[in-house]
Amino acid sequence: MTTPGPRPSVRLPVAVHSEEHGQQGSGVLLTADTVLTCAHVLRTAYTAWVSVPGRAERVLCQVIWSDQRLDAALLHAPEGLVLPPGDPYRARISLLAGDRPLPGCEILGYPRVQRYEQGRKLESDQYRGTLLPLAGLVRRTMVLELDVPPATEPADGSSPLAGLSGGPVVAGDGLLGIVREVPRGRGHRRVECVPLSAVAARADFLLAFTQATGRGVPSITTLTRHSSVDSPYEQEYGEAVGAAYRRTKVFGLDELDRRSSAWDLDTAYLTLEAAAKGPGPAPVPQRVDDLLATRPRVLLRGEAGAGKTTLLWWLAAHAAAGTLGAGLAELNGLVPFVVPLRTLRSHGSAFPTPSELPRVAGLMVDPAPDGWAGRVLAAGRALLLVDGLDEVPQEDREAAHAWLSGLLARYPRTRCVATVRPLAVGPDWLDAEGFEELTLLPMRDRDILEFVAAWHDAARLDGDAAYLTALERDLVAQFRHSPVLADLARTPLLCAVVCALHRLRDGFLPETRWALYDSALRMLLGTRDARRRVDAPDGIRMSVEEHQELLQRLAARLVRAGQTEFTRDQALHQLDRALPGMPRVRDQGTAEEVLTHLLNRSGLLQERTDGVYQFTHRTFQDFLAAKEFVEDDLVAELLRHAHDQQWHDVLLLAAGHCTRRDLPVLVEGLLAAGTDADKPNNRTGLFVLAALCSRHATWLTGSVYGGVEAAIASVVPPVTPVQADHLKRLGDYVLPFLPAPEELPPESVNRVLEVVASIGGPAALPYAESMARAGHARRLVQDWRRYPAEAFARGVLSRVPEAQLTVHDRDQLRHLRHMPHTRFFVIGDHGASELAENLGPCRITELALAGNSLLTDLAVLRGLDTRALGRLGLQSCGNLTDLSALASLPALTHLDLTLMPADRPVLETVARIPGLRELSVEHPRLHDGRLDLTPLHGVPGLRVRVMDVRETVGGAAFGDRLIEDDNVG
Repeated sequence: MTTPGPRPSVRLPVAVHSEEHGQQGSGVLLTADTVLTCAHVLRTAYTAWVSVPGRAERVLCQVIWSDQRLDAALLHAPEGLVLPPGDPYRARISLLAGDRPLPGCEILGYPRVQRYEQGRKLESDQYRGTLLPLAGLVRRTMVLELDVPPATEPADGSSPLAGLSGGPVVAGDGLLGIVREVPRGRGHRRVECVPLSAVAARADFLLAFTQATGRGVPSITTLTRHSSVDSPYEQEYGEAVGAAYRRTKVFGLDELDRRSSAWDLDTAYLTLEAAAKGPGPAPVPQRVDDLLATRPRVLLRGEAGAGKTTLLWWLAAHAAAGTLGAGLAELNGLVPFVVPLRTLRSHGSAFPTPSELPRVAGLMVDPAPDGWAGRVLAAGRALLLVDGLDEVPQEDREAAHAWLSGLLARYPRTRCVATVRPLAVGPDWLDAEGFEELTLLPMRDRDILEFVAAWHDAARLDGDAAYLTALERDLVAQFRHSPVLADLARTPLLCAVVCALHRLRDGFLPETRWALYDSALRMLLGTRDARRRVDAPDGIRMSVEEHQELLQRLAARLVRAGQTEFTRDQALHQLDRALPGMPRVRDQGTAEEVLTHLLNRSGLLQERTDGVYQFTHRTFQDFLAAKEFVEDDLVAELLRHAHDQQWHDVLLLAAGHCTRRDLPVLVEGLLAAGTDADKPNNRTGLFVLAALCSRHATWLTGSVYGGVEAAIASVVPPVTPVQADHLKRLGDYVLPFLPAPEELPPESVNRVLEVVASIGGPAALPYAESMARAGHARRLVQDWRRYPAEAFARGVLSRVPEAQLTVHDRDQLRHLRHMPHTRFFVIGDHGASELAENLGPCRITELALAGNSLLTDLAVLRGLDTRALGRLGLQSCGNLTDLSALASLPALTHLDLTLMPADRPVLETVARIPGLRELSVEHPRLHDGRLDLTPLHGVPGLRVRVMDVRETVGGAAFGDRLIEDDNVG
């Protein structure tokens, strides 16, 4: 059994031997099992031996492509040449932009001058030089001038660089080309090379490469500048990113050892789903990383604890390491710049310039070389990850917008993901900058169960396995029988809190979100050390109330300052003010010692960077700050900030802390602020906040309740999308306030339908049915999944036989046979037999299948009534490769392929559809990034729409029948 060599790299040259012609040259790894070299090294040979440093034996490789005129050839190895097996490595190809010389380039390979032991053994060598873009312009070659002569010319007049042909020419870790020849008459200092851009432009090369590897050719980046120190620094920077962001602490597991309590991000957060904003039917929920694959710029909205920050960490760590999967492979090797806006706020820093991007995250790495970040951005190799736009004060958000838009305008090829809470910025805030919006969705029931399993797996590493298994079964049972409990656990943070409290309380759980937070804090502050039999850690013993007293003062200070991070000096200042009133704690230690205790033992504080700290989650900061404001009789101060969205969570949490005396003051103050608001959106938001606060009350006067009800009635029905978003927060409380359907003004119909659908379930069904009777049933169809399937089908769907039905689950699917519909959009994993059984009785005119990983072919269509099937859509069906059944559909005129394979064999099958008139191809999965439309040339009158394709081949034949939207490159 052979042992592969080291990890691949363009800086790892290989030796190429053509024994048939007695030639030895060099080569470069494009992937772990493909090698690019010069054609003249191989001549007419069909095979060649390849030697890799660190690997004892040579490997016989097959020549799978060769171009004598270009002087390049591609070899394929029968096995991986390097470690680890199956490595996702692909070379990074670089193209020099502009005509200025590029110094600091290198040539790597195996020249004659490095042979030893009578020429029987080889040693690699490297040469530095300057790339001269204009020197080979006419001959379309790449010319490099070495800094110094390579060696003394041999007596026979040959070049001392013989054997270097095929060796990589690199700038940092970017592959520019391969050495072709050393022309005479220039002292062996001039080297002519084959530019990789010319190789990658050859269609026959791309075909050979993709057939051998199953992957597209590496993406091409452009260089305008380069520094020899960039490559080693990027490696150090990438390692620092991985160390900072690869793992995350999970609530409730902090009592385990460090390794067990910190999860690799792959473990906990890849089940997150998101939906894209857009017109038309409800978007298909997809894995958020799948959605990111086709969107260069994304504004990611999500509630507190939804996993926004963790997703950015995951992207940063894997992009830096080059370990993202096939869908996000284009991000591998990009340089992630994480910009935590909360950190900037805590330091009072301005928004970073390009040169400041490497340091704002506080990574444990040396300062970057001068100009490095600018070179990365200019080359289009940056991944900008902006965390927490909502943590910028309202008055500074336009400045944040100007900074981000200015940075991206200066470096337009930069990929970017920015996070924000749902209502912090308007729906079109970054539209002009090319951002698409995604919203992180609450975890589904199955996601919650997967998270619960992972949490208990980690807990079992250091606990009573049998007891924890029993607890896990009990918690799963509670989730299945209690929708209220499941609704409390729809984010990763709250799901972890529920798991931890369930364990602590032997199966008993709080029933409200406020009680959940309160119990979680008491667990952390009062029982953790006791359960671990740790007495007076750090020489200090404090009660739950004493911990909270100190922490809530610190939290209130952060909220007042609009920050989420603090320095040690800032914390000591707050403790110095509090300790004189707490003699029992003061007598146990200094402010410095008490702070050390809080950092070590509370479980609520963590060090973010050297000397900078934060609460483990902002929700706990807001909860404690709210407690401080209420206990310090500062409800009036809270109300002064009622118009600031950043304070709304604090105001809502304050309601749970209020006494019977304080709560009416808070609610009436919010009503007054809403009455004074100058915009309908703000008025609605404040009235909704008042109503939510009133629901914390055990008792309120009738006049206060009446005031709340009158306020909500005054903003119903909603007119704007923002008003609707506010009212959704009230749940079924808002239903009695909605006007009868026949009384709704036209501009409010869609907004009311949004609100009712967000409530869903049995509570909202009567209103939905009344809307259907009033003639709005068609607009309700897309929300089927939010209601009891059978009742909704009978009360609503039966009234709209011509609408397209969206089917998400088996419960919905099994009701299709009883419905008079003919148009179906079926989402999810449904097997062929299941589809045949439930669609069989239907006469289908339109059908779309999305997100189905079970189907490999479309044979199921042959058993359905498809005589009138005119439109078919296929979306994100990853294993569906056999489309041959389409040729048997006589009425099919429109075919939509979205996020589907669309290489030549697929389009050859499409061309056999007898009546096809329109084809739409969006975000196709292509091996080489090129969509070859040639197989469709024989389809008479065919119109083709293409979206998000790097390059289209054969499109000219369609003339104005080809529409290309938003294509890249």
